[in-house]
Amino acid sequence: MQPITLITGASAGIGSALAREFHARGHDCVLVARRAAQLEALADELTTAHGRRPHVLALDLLARDAVDEIARELSARGLEPAIVINNAGFGLLGQASDLDCGQQFAMIDLNVRALTALSLRFIESLERHRGGIINLGSTAAFFPGPRMAVYYATKAYVLSFTEALNRELEPRGIRVMAVCPGPVPTEFQAFCGIKEKTPPLLTVSAERVARETYEGFMRGKRLIVPGLANKLTSILPRFLPRALTLALVNAFQMKARKRP
Repeated sequence: MQPITLITGASAGIGSALAREFHARGHDCVLVARRAAQLEALADELTTAHGRRPHVLALDLLARDAVDEIARELSARGLEPAIVINNAGFGLLGQASDLDCGQQFAMIDLNVRALTALSLRFIESLERHRGGIINLGSTAAFFPGPRMAVYYATKAYVLSFTEALNRELEPRGIRVMAVCPGPVPTEFQAFCGIKEKTPPLLTVSAERVARETYEGFMRGKRLIVPGLANKLTSILPRFLPRALTLALVNAFQMKARKRP
């Protein structure tokens, strides 16, 4: 079986940047996302740049059998994961009581259930190849998140789960790393409903996130937070009173709803 790097949410943003980074570094990749046209366009780009075509798998991770379908498709193609990168996810801006419950449950399904299922499905393969798992969190993982309550909670889960899995799987030679970027200028903001431009000091490019992700994983890091300002921000909740942290995040999210 050929070892591959599996990347979810690869059609845009951080996911496509990760695909470019890992493919350029010699990894054979399987790109997973809902949007087939964008995946094929990215595969064409990477083929032209490096002379090797990544595998494309267009499916919706919200489907209950999605992880089983990924496993079946990989097996049929003679592939097995050496690295699993769980990048797919989304957020919604607004008060939890006002947002559509179905959309919020879908957010939990994608950000938590699918990520957990893919993290656990290929353990034996990851052990064989001494590979690992990279889970995309967010600096939101370090804070309570009024006006993005469910999203922040899902990212807190991602961080906690990933760090615990790192400790559990380390004796088996499997690296597990959480990546917690701050604001990244991608279509994520538009989908969430964020209209205010993020502070330049906190903003990090998708390409930088991808580069630091690759380098951190290869060094065996448990957690990386790209960008100095974001690293410092992630530490703040350790020192601030919880009530003040809640008030600051609430004010930040209220501002995010305003048009620039």
